[in-house]
Amino acid sequence: MRNFIFVILTFAMGFLFAFTKHWNSPVKGRVNPEDAALRVWLLGTDTLNATITSGYFQIDNAKPGSYILVIQGKPPYRNTIKDGIVVADGQPTDVGTIEMQK
Repeated sequence: MRNFIFVILTFAMGFLFAFTKHWNSPVKGRVNPEDAALRVWLLGTDTLNATITSGYFQIDNAKPGSYILVIQGKPPYRNTIKDGIVVADGQPTDVGTIEMQK
């Protein structure tokens, strides 16, 4: 009887995980000047972050929803906030070029 229950539970778990959604909604953009920022944060439905390399960033697997983008400035540049970033399911979101201010 225990083996039967184990088999049923294993099957049920496998069935549930087979239909789990894997988000593929990257948020990407650029900062100018390219050496003005260290890291980018996406705050909202999830809290995600990525490093900025050569002025470019990409945050992968954001869930659909509305977000605030925070760019951590490298001194003497200030942090920059961009509100109203909308991520759609399975669609890339390009926030464009963000001009960093001193």
